[in-house]
Amino acid sequence: MDIQIKTQRLSIRAFEAGDLAAFTKYRADPQIAQYQSWTDYSLEQAQAMFEQMDYQQFGESGLWFQLAIADNQTNQLMGDIALHFIDKQQIEIGFTIAQDYQQQGIAYEAVSAVIEYLFNSLNKHRIVATTDAENLASMALLLKLGFRKEGHYLQNIFFKGRWGDECFFAMLNSEYMTKSKEGVNVLR
Repeated sequence: MDIQIKTQRLSIRAFEAGDLAAFTKYRADPQIAQYQSWTDYSLEQAQAMFEQMDYQQFGESGLWFQLAIADNQTNQLMGDIALHFIDKQQIEIGFTIAQDYQQQGIAYEAVSAVIEYLFNSLNKHRIVATTDAENLASMALLLKLGFRKEGHYLQNIFFKGRWGDECFFAMLNSEYMTKSKEGVNVLR
């Protein structure tokens, strides 16, 4: 399946071999890794992820897919979006933006476009996201996008040597459609 979502500035697409050096670089950045499951990230890990990714299975229940966020003009990798197809109707989403591209609206633009695609093109019922309770920027983005905070789990994960809290967010297709019709929080 050819996944290609375009916005004014961005192309959200399947990863290419040429993306792996930039992907490794920002994932190895300690500030980027702070709230992620990894501490360090190697080119070998990026290559293994790339080789295991079969975009022909895109959308199959139980599978995760990484989508590249690239500049429309230069094709430079700026970040990525992870999609976990929990089942036929529910998707878990995650996102990572390289330091050089943070605070520029890249995450909002990219995630907005993916949400629109999941609800309008794929007709999914629900999108969920889990974030570290200390990751204030991610939580603010999810709320700005129209997600609802459904839970704050106290010390539910042993993460990087200590117990941590996580927050759970969700958005229903019906909520997205209602806000879009009202012109409230219309994405993009």
